[in-house]
Amino acid sequence: MLGRLRLLTAGESHGKGLVGILEGLPAGLKIDPAIIDHQLQRRQRGYGRGDRMKIEKDQVEILSGVRWGLTIGSPITLMIHNRDWKNWQEGMSIDPLFKDYIPAVTKPRPGHADLSGVLKFGFRDARNVLERSSARETAMRVALGALARQMLSVFGIEVFSFVLSIGPVRVDDSFLFSPDTDFESLFALAESSEVRCHDAETTIAMKETIDRASSDGDTVGGVFALVIRGMPVGLGSHIQWDTRLDARFAYALMGIQAIKGVEIGKGFDMASGKGSTVMDEIFYEPQRGYYRKTNLAGGIEGGMTNGMPIVIRAAMKPIPTLKRPLASVDFVTKEPYRAAYERSDVCAVPAASVIAEAMGSIVIADAFLEKFGGDSIEETGRNYAAYKEYLNGA
Repeated sequence: MLGRLRLLTAGESHGKGLVGILEGLPAGLKIDPAIIDHQLQRRQRGYGRGDRMKIEKDQVEILSGVRWGLTIGSPITLMIHNRDWKNWQEGMSIDPLFKDYIPAVTKPRPGHADLSGVLKFGFRDARNVLERSSARETAMRVALGALARQMLSVFGIEVFSFVLSIGPVRVDDSFLFSPDTDFESLFALAESSEVRCHDAETTIAMKETIDRASSDGDTVGGVFALVIRGMPVGLGSHIQWDTRLDARFAYALMGIQAIKGVEIGKGFDMASGKGSTVMDEIFYEPQRGYYRKTNLAGGIEGGMTNGMPIVIRAAMKPIPTLKRPLASVDFVTKEPYRAAYERSDVCAVPAASVIAEAMGSIVIADAFLEKFGGDSIEETGRNYAAYKEYLNGA
């Protein structure tokens, strides 16, 4: 669902590495690899992460599209090497020599892509499915999102995320819908929390929930919020279903592994309210222009930004790989078994919120370039400045 930007990732969880291509960024944009590496490190953190995070120390290698620190308008190719590849050189080899003595995975895990993928492609080994369906792939999406984020920062657009709940433990999320919220300060608090929750007491309770699940051989999910601030009015469009910005965000976030629900603004809560109570009334002052006193719509009306911060909440199911496996059936023998256990997390909600920041950055960068165009970042800037001048007089 991208227009100006084009994105592609490749690679398996235990293969040599992950590769990503992002096409469409204007030339002349300064790219700092350290910013990409920082975002990759944020994805790897979080209370409840598994042993894989102790193995991988993700760093990006830029293979194309950047010269002397600046984009040159051609596709940007990124590479992240898998350090765990050294343990999988035979199991993930392209050489058929190893096929006969590497055991096949024939016990699909409930909640994963294993069985559906095996049946869809006619495989006899679920590893052909689980290697690509693994959330390891999201490391590259975070890297590509960091490229988009560097472009957004040029125009003062900021991206935040906050974990709102883990299991039954929730923090009050009313701060999301107030025009007066200091998101930057709350984001700093969230960054200092092991579960990416801005409230210290709730952080403790969330960690205790994760500990209990771990002791039980179980997993827990949760809800996080994505907030994007600083966009002008008019990104996205009401013209067609696939140009509506809220639809594009839902598509991007639902594409993150284990995400089972997305709501824009107050979302599902609006369904139980009355029209007179869930709309953001419009006001005007000469020096301020049009403004709202609430942000229940989450910054998007009619598929377009309305100038308020974009607020999106997403629900992540518990990781389906359990130390105490669920019932399954061997798809070769048809005998009942306990599902295979692959190294996994107890809770990955904090990491999912970072991935959502990346996908949100890509969506809003795409909409921004769709609106303002430009083959160079300077041209994009001129077009944006002219539009802001027009809005100031509207």
